[in-house]
Amino acid sequence: MAVTATEVAVLDAAESPAASKRKFRFLRGRKTVIGLGILLFFVLIAIIGPWIAPYDPSAMSQDLLEAPSGSHWFGTTQTGQDVLSQILVGTRGVLVVGFVAGILATALSVLIGVTAGFLGGLADEALSLLSNVFLVIPGLPLIIIIASFVTDAGDLLIAFVIALTSWAWGARVLRAQTLSLRRRDYVEAARATGEPTWRIIIFEVMPNLTAVIASGFVGTVIFAILSEITLAFIGVADISNWNWGTVLFWAQSSQALAQGAWWWFVPAGLCIALLGMSLALINFGIDEFVNPRLRTETGGSKKVRMRVGFTPVARSGNGTPRHKETRS
Repeated sequence: MAVTATEVAVLDAAESPAASKRKFRFLRGRKTVIGLGILLFFVLIAIIGPWIAPYDPSAMSQDLLEAPSGSHWFGTTQTGQDVLSQILVGTRGVLVVGFVAGILATALSVLIGVTAGFLGGLADEALSLLSNVFLVIPGLPLIIIIASFVTDAGDLLIAFVIALTSWAWGARVLRAQTLSLRRRDYVEAARATGEPTWRIIIFEVMPNLTAVIASGFVGTVIFAILSEITLAFIGVADISNWNWGTVLFWAQSSQALAQGAWWWFVPAGLCIALLGMSLALINFGIDEFVNPRLRTETGGSKKVRMRVGFTPVARSGNGTPRHKETRS
């Protein structure tokens, strides 16, 4: 039976005695460094954005639909609002929803998935049934329904609903990985010495699931950010709270594209693309860090030369060819 890359990563991390010596290798990869740099930039903007915004994002002026200039770096809207101020102030709402939803969903997936996989029996069946129920609940329609009944659907409420509807898939993945780890020799040894169940889960099983948990967290953050922006763009979320989706909503409502006001929607679109790219690079960096097929001593990815009819060959640092091993 074929073994997936994620399972190989978990088993390799569990078996490798030198795993602790490579704990800082994750920060050496180019993808990771670039992704973290972009993400930290947006986090900084989210913290200080409202303080460094040159204007009130909701304040109107006589500078109607002006192109980028020295007084308005990102131009103005149809009502004279400063686009740069809207982008700076709106960054906080986007990141708050993304990270709050990611933390809550990851906590639920770890609690339910690892518990179900380690305990087994009736507990596993009950928690798996709960995961299957939440797995089929659609997130965006549920948020739209809640927003129609709640007059002030703030960022925290949206983050809570997104987390409540997006933890089930991560729980299923963690359950599967825990099932492959609970009968390992070191877990049996800890159980034989009389260690309590909670201690075995936290100190023996959880460290080997760190990469899977981190990857699930990053994926949930991406999904939550895109959901928040989508809800604001279609006008479901509170449009009085500025975020990048709100900027796009007003640009679309005022037909900015037809008027040639590219500066109204291009900055928000670029910010969404850059933030998504940074999180994707971090996710790729996690995969390269934990996957033995991609791992090198410097933290980069191996250069694999593929030829039809031959076994893939991985080039080492000194240029010596080394045949890759296949696992089945």
